[in-house]
Amino acid sequence: MADFDQELDASGLNCPLPILRAKKSLAGMSGGQVLRIIATDPGSVKDFEAFAKQTGNPLMESKEEGGKFYFKIKKS
Repeated sequence: MADFDQELDASGLNCPLPILRAKKSLAGMSGGQVLRIIATDPGSVKDFEAFAKQTGNPLMESKEEGGKFYFKIKKS
């Protein structure tokens, strides 16, 4: 079973689109649910770290695999 509730594929999108899409997805989710984001923009690593701090939604995972970046954010 997947350890996330919703997935957002932001591949090919550049800053700030992955963040904006993530914000929109999280808005429709319940507290405690986890959003997994897939991005290809290297700048998204710092963006999601900042986004998590600003919004208070914990960044549970941030990893790079084969040129793609994977993030998991828990809705607080």
